[in-house]
Amino acid sequence: MKSVKHHSKLTQTLLQSLAFFLIFLVSFSTYSQDVDEARQKEGKKLFKSLCASCHKLDKKLIGPALGLVEERRENDWLKAWIKDNAALRASGDKDAIAIFEEYKGSNMTAFPQLTDKNIDDILYYTTVGELKPAGGPVIDGDNGGQKGSAPKWILYILAAAIIVAFLIIGSLLKTISELKGAPKTPGLLGQAAELWEGIKKNTFLHVLFVIFGVLMTAYVLFGTLFKVGVDQGYQPVQPIAFSHKVHAGDNKIDCQYCHSSAKHSKHSGIPSVNVCMNCHKNISEVADGLQVEHNDETLVKADLDKEIAKIYDAAGWDADKLEYTGKTKPVKWIRVHNLPDFAYFNHSQHVTVGGVKCQKCHGPVEEMDEVKQHSPLTMGWCIDCHKETKVDLKGNEYYAKIHKELAKKYGVEQVTIAQLGGKECGKCHY
Repeated sequence: MKSVKHHSKLTQTLLQSLAFFLIFLVSFSTYSQDVDEARQKEGKKLFKSLCASCHKLDKKLIGPALGLVEERRENDWLKAWIKDNAALRASGDKDAIAIFEEYKGSNMTAFPQLTDKNIDDILYYTTVGELKPAGGPVIDGDNGGQKGSAPKWILYILAAAIIVAFLIIGSLLKTISELKGAPKTPGLLGQAAELWEGIKKNTFLHVLFVIFGVLMTAYVLFGTLFKVGVDQGYQPVQPIAFSHKVHAGDNKIDCQYCHSSAKHSKHSGIPSVNVCMNCHKNISEVADGLQVEHNDETLVKADLDKEIAKIYDAAGWDADKLEYTGKTKPVKWIRVHNLPDFAYFNHSQHVTVGGVKCQKCHGPVEEMDEVKQHSPLTMGWCIDCHKETKVDLKGNEYYAKIHKELAKKYGVEQVTIAQLGGKECGKCHY
């Protein structure tokens, strides 16, 4: 017993020492950052709003990289350049003229409204960069976002172990009560054996089970056959982690900006990589803190920046030299929605003439990181839509005339697409 007590005290002492050591490390790392956080935040705010469209800290964009720029230029020169670089060039400053020529005469926006303090804050941010969290969790996208926390399978094992422990304890308590004189019970196995013997002797239950089995077999068989070719929920993994939630949702990009042929053609079309480059020629990094779900993983900023690099590789864009190399590659997107060859569907007829929103068929794509087939796209689903949708008569004299005749025929105020001929076989089948 003394040995056990000594071991307990030793363990307690070690744990306390480890706790004090961890607290010391956290405190030390917290106070070791000799950075003016308020000034850094103000500088970052100004940099993001005024400079980030043309400059990055670590590499060229439209202009040069600005990280540690104060080590390369004098503070007074930087202030003069930022407030009015044209005036600085006109004064004959060689460095200003050299930069202007290096970037092929590209004029930098002047910021005369900035005070010296504003510029000093921006330059402070270019010197210290991003603040590193002291002892904070590393975002990894798994297990609630904290890298190093217990994997889910360990939690499942622990839950199973707890259930098994309760069963063992229950069994022990039952055995103890029987040893003390309590009547023995057959237990689960014994009760199951008695029930099975009763079932084997009952002919009515045999007939009932056979009928039930035949009905269930027919139900499952026909249900399975009716699902052949129905791919609702299909969500393939795309070669690039393009998030509709970020583009169509957060950034409010209209669907037809990318899928421009939807209003003019039978097909909606897949945008070329040049459409992506309209924006991403100047956007080579995602916003801080952005996360995207892709292939059952949570991608963070470092991962998503690599996805943009895939666009550059496909377009043949050299992000360092800011020029096209001419070496392009196709992006092998995987088709999500696909109708059988015997079914005819025209996007322009629905989008332009019918005014149908993309979400009607494709679901809330503005909420999807990875697009999936939202609707079943079956014939019954299409016919139900035709039965419910009223004909839009605005600006269409032909429809107004035929609608009047059909409304009188069917005795309704407004005719549906189905009553206009939307249920005829030839409308969708050749």
